[in-house]
Amino acid sequence: MSNTRNTQESQSSQKSQDSQSSQTRKPSDNAADDRPSPMEVLRQARGQLEELTGMTAESVSSFEQTEHGWALEVEVLELERVPDTMSLMASYQVELDGNGQLTGYRRVRRYERGRSDPRRSGGR
Repeated sequence: MSNTRNTQESQSSQKSQDSQSSQTRKPSDNAADDRPSPMEVLRQARGQLEELTGMTAESVSSFEQTEHGWALEVEVLELERVPDTMSLMASYQVELDGNGQLTGYRRVRRYERGRSDPRRSGGR
């Protein structure tokens, strides 16, 4: 009987502590929950870039979280040609704020789909 009462008191005490800690939690404690997930950021970035440029975003080749939000490099189909290996592609550097809203972009490279980057000296 004594063990049952101790268990009930312990559970009651735990519930009381849980409710107090949830009541004293600041709104900023849940700020991380309000941020979009990395996959949501990727989807938003591709969609926003497509809407602004009118070109198809094919892939994301670089993605990182920065101090101010997110930085991506997105591969875009700029000019479709036949055969497909001759289509013109471009890499766009895209910057987003912490909420995943596009704040800027610029083209950093243009190339034919079938061509690889030239080898750099030094084995890189």
